[in-house]
Amino acid sequence: MSDADTPSTPPRKSQELKLFVFLAAVLFPLLAVAVVGGYGFAVWIYQIFAGPPGPPA
Repeated sequence: MSDADTPSTPPRKSQELKLFVFLAAVLFPLLAVAVVGGYGFAVWIYQIFAGPPGPPA
């Protein structure tokens, strides 16, 4: 039986901890900033074409 036929070993606890820290401290905050920034940019572009909110002057 070759190594390709055997199932891979599960990740070690240290790998799981490193992945969790990366996700919690790096990836999710960056994604949150990107989503909020993208929404703000979309609203800004919309207001360039549609004008500011509120009743017409």
